[in-house]
Amino acid sequence: MNFKKRFKFKKSSGGDIGILFTYFILAMIGVVMIYSASMVSANNGALTNGVPISDKYFIKRQFIYFCIGSLVVITMSYRVNINVFQRKEMQQVILTVVLALLVITLLFGSEINGSKNWLNLGIVNIQSSELLKISSILYLSYIIDRRLRAGSHFNLSSLVSPLLVLGFGIMLILIQGDLGGALLNSAIIAFMLLYSDIKNKIKIQIFSITALPMIIYLVYTLLFDAQNIYRMKRIKVVANPFLYENGDGYQLANALLAIGNGGFFGKGLGNGIMKLGYLPEPHTDFIFAVISEELGLVGVLVIIAMYAFITFKGVIYANKTSNHFYKMICIGISSYIFMQVFINLAGISGLIPLTGVTLPLLSYGGSSFLSISIALGILLATSRKINKELKQ
Repeated sequence: MNFKKRFKFKKSSGGDIGILFTYFILAMIGVVMIYSASMVSANNGALTNGVPISDKYFIKRQFIYFCIGSLVVITMSYRVNINVFQRKEMQQVILTVVLALLVITLLFGSEINGSKNWLNLGIVNIQSSELLKISSILYLSYIIDRRLRAGSHFNLSSLVSPLLVLGFGIMLILIQGDLGGALLNSAIIAFMLLYSDIKNKIKIQIFSITALPMIIYLVYTLLFDAQNIYRMKRIKVVANPFLYENGDGYQLANALLAIGNGGFFGKGLGNGIMKLGYLPEPHTDFIFAVISEELGLVGVLVIIAMYAFITFKGVIYANKTSNHFYKMICIGISSYIFMQVFINLAGISGLIPLTGVTLPLLSYGGSSFLSISIALGILLATSRKINKELKQ
C-alpha cells in the first residue's frame, strides 16, 4: 500500500528553527539551574518563610511552566497567523484586558518585596506588568504600520493618543511600585520609535515631551517619597557594595562574591556555596549569580551568546522585511529580550542598582516565563511570514 498517496501529509513550515532551538536550550538550562539554586533552601524553608518544603517543589512548578510555554511557542511558530493582530478589534481586546488587569492588580493585588504587582487568581498568581510588554509591542506595531501604510505624513498629534494609552499602563506599573518594570516597558517603546520610519523631527518631539515628566518623577521618587527612599540606598550601594555588606549592600556583595567564586569553569553544577542562604532569591532575581558560580565564565558566555543570537536574529528579520508591522514586532521583541537581560545582568554585576527584573527563561516564575514564551512565539510566527514573503 502506498501510504503517501493514501494519506496526504502536509508539511507545515514553522518559524526560524534557530530561534526555536535556542529557546528550548535556554529554557532547559533554566529548569536545571532553578533546581540547583533552590533544592537546599527549599528543604530548610529559607525560601518559604521558614516552612520546609520538598527540594523538588520549584523545579516541578517550573517544569509545568516550561511545558505550557513550549506548547505556546510551537503552536504560534507553526499555526498562528501573525496578521490576526493587525485587526483593530483584536488590538482593542488585548489592550483593554491588560489595562483592566493592571487596574485590578493595583486595587486588589498582593504586595511582594515592596511592589504591589501580583494578582492572585486562585490557582495561579500573575504579574500583569509582564503582559503590558507584549501588548505594547503589538499595539505600537499596529499603530505605526497603519499610519505609514496610509501614505500620509502624519505629525505628532496622530501618535499622542496611542502613546497616552501606553503611558497610562506604565503609570499604573509605577504606582504599583515596580520601577524596573516601568523602565523596561519604556525602553521597549523607545527602541521601537527610534527604529521606525517615523520622521526624525517627530521622534525628537516625542522624546522631548516625555523626558520632562520622567525626570520629575524620578527626582521626586528618589529624593522626596519616603516609601521609596530605599531606591536611593540601592544607588549608594552600587558605588561600593562591600562597604555596606552587612546592611543594604548584602545582596549585591554576595552576588559579586558568587560571580568571582566561579572563575573560568565554575565549581560544578550543584556545588555553589552562595546559594546556601547568602543570596536572598537565588532561584529568581539572582539566578545569574548561581550560574556564574557553578558554570563559570565559560557557561556565562555561552548563555549570553544564546541571548545575543535571538536578539540579532530579530534585528536581521526586521531589516529583511518591508512590512512595517512585521518590522516593528521584530524590533520590539528583540528590544524586550536585550533590555531585560541587560537590566538583570547589570544589576547583579553592580553596574546599575538592583531592580528586581528577572532573567528571561532562566529565572523561576510563571508570569515571566510565559510572557517571554508568548513574545518569542510571536517573533517565530512573524519570521515565518517574512520568510514566506521573501520567497514570493
